[in-house]
Amino acid sequence: MMGIKERAFRPLPSNLSLEELVPKDNFYRHLQATLDLSFVRELVRVCYACSGRPSVDPVVFFRLQLVMFFEDIRSERQLMEVAADRLSIRWYLGYDLLEPLPDHSSLTRIRERYGLEIFRRFFERIVEECFEAGLVWGEELYFDSTKVKADADVDSLRSRSIAQNHLKELFEETGNQEIEDFATPYPSPYESAVEALPTAGDESLKENNARSEDWISRDGRQERAFSSGSRKRTADRLVSTTDPDATPMRLGSEGETTLGYQAHYVVDGGKARVILNVLVTPSEVSENRPMLELLWRTAFRWRLLPHQVTGDAKYGTAENVGAIESANIRAYVALHESGGKGEAFFGKGEFVYEIRRGTSTCARRARNCIGLVRAVRA
Repeated sequence: MMGIKERAFRPLPSNLSLEELVPKDNFYRHLQATLDLSFVRELVRVCYACSGRPSVDPVVFFRLQLVMFFEDIRSERQLMEVAADRLSIRWYLGYDLLEPLPDHSSLTRIRERYGLEIFRRFFERIVEECFEAGLVWGEELYFDSTKVKADADVDSLRSRSIAQNHLKELFEETGNQEIEDFATPYPSPYESAVEALPTAGDESLKENNARSEDWISRDGRQERAFSSGSRKRTADRLVSTTDPDATPMRLGSEGETTLGYQAHYVVDGGKARVILNVLVTPSEVSENRPMLELLWRTAFRWRLLPHQVTGDAKYGTAENVGAIESANIRAYVALHESGGKGEAFFGKGEFVYEIRRGTSTCARRARNCIGLVRAVRA
């Protein structure tokens, strides 16, 4: 006999607890027991006033950021929809069944208030705990990157000069003070500490630092003065009015043009594959350009001296390989076919692997050697 399920829901018993509904072996139970995030309250304390209406708990905010990472969610609106639907996530956040969750707009405002520096310190604290747990090997580093689609449409692209003039006219109507407030809505909590340093007033030091800016100090922003040769970049002419930092890129097998970013990663070679460093740049920034600065920053910050560095052919430039080998680090990086020209350069397509001998032979080089022998004999 075929059964038919009737949809009839009774009120939940008053003694029913969310603690009983989440399985004991659930992933978020394990995460709660393993990772203590109470340190973030002290990390962000300078961002809050001493009085006023209580905010969303910073621990809850960063737990939601971890949920976004583990669930591969890109939108804060979607994040809160998933959190409202999943009992395990509610339990991890500490919210009861009938307790209202934070609004997604609150998360956006909190993220803007914290700024990049807070997130970077949070990331580094997590990496420190990975070191303490013995999860980082440090002998080998992997480099890779991935493209991230921006929340902006290609139709938002406008001429860079026209867009800049429009923003300038818009800000002039509100006055300079309004422009400054718009540019930095929340001051960095660490500015006062920097100003207290003995060399804070050294103008020559400031000028030298400005001239030696790298990808890390620029927070991944592109150098508009950089020339990529004869190829003219689209982002040099056009800028998005909704997301000025995003630049055009191609995604998918069909090559769909969209706006986005490039996320660069430095990953430890140990079994845990802990991410040691991250840099987000406009999508137009190729993988090989920030590689060396990410390598030196990672080695200096975590006091590592890796034996080897591994990356695909996109990282295989003469500058990268030469600098890595000069630092007594083996560069396991494939050279790109466009990495050299002329008779002195032998592309990988010119080598033939011989299975019986277990060796590779370059046909062009062999022909050159035979020709040299014949010339000598003659």
